[in-house]
Amino acid sequence: MKKGKSSSSAVARKHSHPQNGHVLPSKLAKYLDPDASLDKDQLLDAVHWIRQVLGLVCGLLWGTIPLAGAVWIALFLTISTGIVYWYYTFLLKIDEEDFGGHAALLQEGLFASFTLFLLSWTLVYSLAHF
Repeated sequence: MKKGKSSSSAVARKHSHPQNGHVLPSKLAKYLDPDASLDKDQLLDAVHWIRQVLGLVCGLLWGTIPLAGAVWIALFLTISTGIVYWYYTFLLKIDEEDFGGHAALLQEGLFASFTLFLLSWTLVYSLAHF
């Protein structure tokens, strides 16, 4: 009988501790699952980091391709805002009023990502083309 108990507890321990390769996908899946319950801080953190990644990627891309002008700044702001809006409206299907409304969600991380975008764009553009 002890053998049966120890084997069942070993199975329980095995399932309670995910292996190293499975920890990250489950954490990321939580932010992509419309059925997962995210609190306000988690959603705002997700929106913030989406914007940071977009700012860096667009800045590197705009600087590598020699793009210059206010049109490209407006395009970045449009892309960034559009992706964030799509993320919480269509992917997560949340009620934005529960999280402070559209203004709070769309402004989250905007200044920091815009700064990162301008910094990476200017730096890459200057180093690559001058």
